[in-house]
Amino acid sequence: MISVQQHYETHLAPVYLWMAGGLEHALALGAADVAPFVDRPGLAVDLGAGFGMHSLPLARAGFRVLAVDTSRHLLAELQQHAAGLQVQTVEADLVKFAAHLSGPADLVLCMGDTLTHLGSRAQVERLLHTVAGALAPGGRFVATFRDYRHLPEGDARFIAVRSGALRIHTCFLEEQGDRVQVHDVLHERPSEDAPWQMRVSSYLKLRLAPEWLIAQAQSSGLRCQVGPGPLGMLQLVAQP
Repeated sequence: MISVQQHYETHLAPVYLWMAGGLEHALALGAADVAPFVDRPGLAVDLGAGFGMHSLPLARAGFRVLAVDTSRHLLAELQQHAAGLQVQTVEADLVKFAAHLSGPADLVLCMGDTLTHLGSRAQVERLLHTVAGALAPGGRFVATFRDYRHLPEGDARFIAVRSGALRIHTCFLEEQGDRVQVHDVLHERPSEDAPWQMRVSSYLKLRLAPEWLIAQAQSSGLRCQVGPGPLGMLQLVAQP
């Protein structure tokens, strides 16, 4: 099975902006996600920044943004839309983001389902420790994640992500012990009178319990709480 990075770079990254509903729609959602946390502009870190769904709204709100991702394709898309904004893109391991900081961060984001993309729970713990050490006094760490403890069963395991005249994206979830295996199925055709072609790729995500995540954040020196987040996810908000 390929890595998360390989899965995105070869399978999802080229269609990710389409999956998110297009740039303007995605940025509107991203701006709503960060709206509660832009009261104190300063240095922000966007972990798993992708094409800039949250980095760009943060920069427009006055933040200097360090946008970190492992996808060269998605970071290139971000750079295309960041002209005139204070956004620095870095292709790097998210856990090692602190090596690229110019000073303490006022806000660290890890949005979408990025936390579950890390390779192990030990990496999640290391990330939390790194975040705790990187935050300025009064800074905040905001992360969203999906709760995969109880997976859908039967036909409910098949998820229609998005469809259009030339592309259909379906997702299938399968339990793999302490992980969930995600199968992304893409049907594409170059024109409406052309035959469909199917591409399939799979990768593993972590199954993170909210209680475990809270305990790890607290052991890292962060005060935190978990509540409902955007798009059916859970959201952790933590401070030193």
